[in-house]
Amino acid sequence: MENPEKKGLFRDMSIRSAIYIYFTVSALAAIILIGVSLYGRLSGQLTATISQENQAMLSQVNRSVDSYLQTIMKLSDSLYYGVIKNADLSDESVSSDFTLLYDNNKDCISNIALLSKEGELLAAVPAARLKTGLDVTKEPWFQTTLERTDNLYFTTPHVQYIFDSSENQYRWVITFTRSVEITSGTSTEQGILLLDISYSSFQQLLDNITLGNQGYLYMVSSKGELIYHPKMQLIDVGLAEENYEKAALSREGTYEEYYEGEKRSITVKTVGYTGWKLVGVMPENGISLNVLKTQLFVAFVVAFFLFVLMIINAYISSRITGPIKRLEKSVNALEAGRLDTEIYIGGSYEIRHLGRSIRDMAGQIKVLMDDIVAEHESKRKSEFDTLQSQINPHFLYNTLDIIVWMIENEQKAEAVKVVTALARFFRISLSKGRSIIPVKDELEHVRNYLMIQQMRFKNKFTYRIESEPETMELASLKLMLQPLVENAIYHGMEFMDGDGEILVRTFLEGGELIFTISDNGLGMTREQVEGLLKEQTAHVSSKRGSGIGVKNVNERIRLYFGEQYGLSIESEPDEGTTIRIHLPAIPYAEVLEKEKK
Repeated sequence: MENPEKKGLFRDMSIRSAIYIYFTVSALAAIILIGVSLYGRLSGQLTATISQENQAMLSQVNRSVDSYLQTIMKLSDSLYYGVIKNADLSDESVSSDFTLLYDNNKDCISNIALLSKEGELLAAVPAARLKTGLDVTKEPWFQTTLERTDNLYFTTPHVQYIFDSSENQYRWVITFTRSVEITSGTSTEQGILLLDISYSSFQQLLDNITLGNQGYLYMVSSKGELIYHPKMQLIDVGLAEENYEKAALSREGTYEEYYEGEKRSITVKTVGYTGWKLVGVMPENGISLNVLKTQLFVAFVVAFFLFVLMIINAYISSRITGPIKRLEKSVNALEAGRLDTEIYIGGSYEIRHLGRSIRDMAGQIKVLMDDIVAEHESKRKSEFDTLQSQINPHFLYNTLDIIVWMIENEQKAEAVKVVTALARFFRISLSKGRSIIPVKDELEHVRNYLMIQQMRFKNKFTYRIESEPETMELASLKLMLQPLVENAIYHGMEFMDGDGEILVRTFLEGGELIFTISDNGLGMTREQVEGLLKEQTAHVSSKRGSGIGVKNVNERIRLYFGEQYGLSIESEPDEGTTIRIHLPAIPYAEVLEKEKK
């Protein structure tokens, strides 16, 4: 079943957002697929590259160690073939020649000595004598060297213990020995050439050599004796461990092993003819760190391309949807009623065609709207004229009866006043056919009406008209006050006996024009007020008044000025009534200018 919220989300999404999201998601899927493939290839290549680099590093270190040992061997050859072989130890010493060669190689050589097969020290540089009480013939290297005359012998690193030294310090050395022939007179005998190699010079070849991240190398003899390790001192005291015994038995190559719960890669290489093994160790964590770097690199590449694609997608979606957005603004303006808005026509063929169609439609709507407005205006004017023409002739008949009665009773002055007031009353009523007149004319009209009615009702009431000067030239609806005053007279003053009061006021309030008609008559209940505005009750008899009800006045105001204007009535029984008229404050001159156009 389809999720309505999801449907609503996509339904309310703009076309630009939809295009942007769809393009971006498609591009992201493609980039992720490419990134995964790239990561797989790079990680595989990285692992192979790391392995190759480690092997290359080990090969280079192996060559360096081999070259170093070759240097030692060449020195021993020089000592043997250039000095010992040519010397007769019965009548000459080789110490000077030893000293010369020692001085040239003292950076890597600690001692040079020549021993007889009985263990006698025949020559030594810079050492002077053997340690007291030491029988070198019982040392393992001594017997092994004499027994294997064709081989060279290297010991493991140890503290120099054979010779007395003037320096009170321990020196770590690797002892190198070889069997030599010693000439003494006419006889030759077997002897041993000994060189103490400075371990610090040898160590410098291997120190600071790392294999990638966290990788290291160490060296072990074929018998499983540790020759070099970056943590050699810790291993000696038992604070660190290394699987060097297994490495000593391994052949050259690369292996995987688990040691102390950690997987690591082991590469083994043999150092020349010494039998030593150079071992490279690469923990899996080190490889994982390189893989992590690869992951970060791939993630960066994916993010970069995604960023570029998002910018491109934003540009493309903007180019596609820009004309649609501009057309939408034009349609929104039409929807708001601004039919004169210029319709945007641009973009692709379909959008231009749609723009032209909307423009033509807007033109047709405007024509139809003008026709409707003209028809409505005609209808409104007709209704207005109809309402205005509802003046009952009975008022005229009654007024003429009063005039006749006054003449018959020789009240000529009063008759003249009534005739004059009646003439002015009808002159303003006609007003050259205008529906809108100045406030001063409307007040003059109601003043004449009140004068006639006051004479007719034999002074049962008094009246006052108060107006602010700034309201006199504002626009007012013709015959607006007379029906309301008439209603006050017939229903407010009917039972008054000379105490009736009618007050007509005009003033500005909140920038708008206000009329009030107040009387102190009988007043009305709330139901009567509501009926008066709805004309459910006839308050003005058609035979006694003008016939224009309060409702008609209210409708005339709204027809001309709008629904927000009109009448409101406040009344309480036995307290009187106040009718409030709310009109816009429009200068009458503006109405005249509009009528001229």
